[in-house]
Formats: sequence, C-alpha cells, structure tokens
Amino acid sequence: MPLLERFLDPATVALKICGVTTRDDARELVALGVDALGVNFWPQSKRFLAPEHAGWLRELAGRILRVGVFVNEPAALPLRLIREGLLDVVQLHGDETPEDMLPYQDAGVPVFKALGVRTLADLERAAAYGAQAILLDAHAPGVYGGTGEMFDWSNAIAFKSRHPRLPLILAGGIVPANAALAAATVRPAALDVASGAELSPGRKDFRKVSALLAAVKPCPPC
Repeated sequence: MPLLERFLDPATVALKICGVTTRDDARELVALGVDALGVNFWPQSKRFLAPEHAGWLRELAGRILRVGVFVNEPAALPLRLIREGLLDVVQLHGDETPEDMLPYQDAGVPVFKALGVRTLADLERAAAYGAQAILLDAHAPGVYGGTGEMFDWSNAIAFKSRHPRLPLILAGGIVPANAALAAATVRPAALDVASGAELSPGRKDFRKVSALLAAVKPCPPC
C-alpha cells in the first residue's frame, strides 16, 4: 500500500512525529516504524529547518511519509521541494484559503490543511479546501501549532460525524499519557505529535516516541 494511503487508512491509527530537524532523529523514527515525520519550514518556528539543510530527506523516500509544514508560504517553495524529491505531502498550517490550494491541485500534490479549533464553527470551511486530510490543532494565533495545548475533542468527534469520508489528523497536546485515549475517543486517521515527543524543541525523545507507538498501534478504530 502506498505510504500516503496507508497513513490515511481508516482501519488503523497512524502516528506522525512533527518538528524533526536532524537526519539522525529521522532515521530513528524510520527504525521504530513511525508512519510519518513532519519538517517545519516556517522560519519563526522553534523547530525550523532551513530548506538548504533538508537534503537528507531525500534518502528517506519510500521509507516514511515525509510531510513539509508551511505557514502562509507561497506555493513556489513547497512545490520545488516536492519536485526535488524531498517531500511527499505539503501541510499548510497557516491562514491559507481554499483558493491557495489551487497550485497544489493543479500539480497533483497532496495537501494536509491544518485548522486551529476553538469551536465547531472554526471548521465550517474545512471541506472547501479539497485537502487529502484535515489536521485539527489547538487555536494558537501567531504560533501556528506546536504549543502542546489541547482543544475540546468533542469538536473533532462532531467534525468526523459531519465529514465521515474526510480523513482527520488529530494534534494538540498529545503525549504518551493521553495518546491511547485520543485514538480511542476520536478515532482519527492519525495522531500528530511535536512537543509531546521531545526532549527540547526539535530534539526527539525516543522513549516518548516508543510509548506513543505502543499507545496508538493496539487501538482498533471503528
């Protein structure tokens, strides 16, 4: 099964570790069997990786789903990194509109669209993006994720009920202690974890990663 299809397969709950900044951490995620990694190309992120230092992503092709995270970035850079073989998926984590999706759709590039959640009303336009998946995160103006803050999962459950065929990725304050509950309660296609899998921003804690895997993989979604 192709990596993206397997990652979004509703029969399992996948795990994405975001904010990866080094080749060594990425290789260890592959060795542990993590489904996807995220690399943050937003310069204001604590986990920023400059595109010119991301060449090591190429060697991971076919071994783990490689997701590039961008915030209000014109499409030229994400599409270039896709063409250069560094990424498999573009994740738009800013204030992008459905119209901003057009260059990716024209290029046949898969996109995850992240939305900050305060109330269910924040998700009214989700389907209009035409994204391969919607990532729900805590509302964090000016920060755009990675805060370790949770949101009310009842909004995610209601979103799934309204959009049963649109894959949902759950983020926001997920740690080893609540990962199994998140997977069992929301039953998303995947959990997305950044701060909950770290020693410090951009430096992964593989005891936490292993615990997240142990919490998620046994969980049979509906």
